[in-house]
Amino acid sequence: MNYLKFIPQYGLFVFLFPTNTFTLLKHIDSLPEMTVLHDTKFHSTHLHRQVSFDILLPEGYTHSNRAYKVLYMNDGQDLERLQMQQVIQKMAPSIEPFILIAIHCGERIQEYGTASQPDYKQRGAKAGSYTSFVLEELMPYIQQHYRVLTGPQNTVICGFSLSGLSAFDITWHHPYRFGKAGVFSGSFWWRQRAYENHYDDHNDRIMHRLVRETSLTASIHHPQFWLQTGSEDERDDRNNNGVIDSIEDTLDLIAELERKGYRWGKDVRYAEVKGGHHDQATWSAAMPDFLKWAFGKPQ
Repeated sequence: MNYLKFIPQYGLFVFLFPTNTFTLLKHIDSLPEMTVLHDTKFHSTHLHRQVSFDILLPEGYTHSNRAYKVLYMNDGQDLERLQMQQVIQKMAPSIEPFILIAIHCGERIQEYGTASQPDYKQRGAKAGSYTSFVLEELMPYIQQHYRVLTGPQNTVICGFSLSGLSAFDITWHHPYRFGKAGVFSGSFWWRQRAYENHYDDHNDRIMHRLVRETSLTASIHHPQFWLQTGSEDERDDRNNNGVIDSIEDTLDLIAELERKGYRWGKDVRYAEVKGGHHDQATWSAAMPDFLKWAFGKPQ
């Protein structure tokens, strides 16, 4: 059963669901068929390497001229561990069909992050190049070779942990390309100073500061965000306030969005998985909620 929990530190209710809310069915004859394509020959000039990605085409794609919305997924090498095909097939009656572009990671610790600034250990130094790859190479390639609808209202991106931070950063700074982003256990701890080096939450968390300093407001073109954490994402609680860092960093980022005019539950949705861990099993369990939010059919 889904329920709400009140967090007094933030004065708000959050949506929770247990990890067993969704039971994936692996053997159902009536599930719609999907076409899975593997493309490992795409060379990126920005990343100076070959990029692998998988493409999941919805049922009926090859027998029509219809164009579809598109989801770009960071960490796409985890498709099987996320049970994405089964999740999408099970959700088919309640979501609009879409094309999934699952981008395999390369130098994960360097290519994911915030494009404008690496962290204090110089991790994420190639995040700007990765952003350029997505916007200037991959998206034009997909639009040329597959029937995808364009515009932010039809384009979604998601990611997990570091790649979730990447998905948020790309969407925040390019709202005319992406209209929605899903972030599973996002690495919003991403910081410009080590804890032992006079670290300060307000000034040193990079994504929080970027949101705070950006002129983007909740206007007609603002992107929407779906953010998820697990109650067992980690054990760290740097300020000993009883809230683990993963949850606190995410809720603090939502607070920054609200100061920009974002509306809780409308422009930003937060889902906390009770008993959820920092792993693909938890993210797979939360995936139906994200897909319903991103591609749900009108009621």
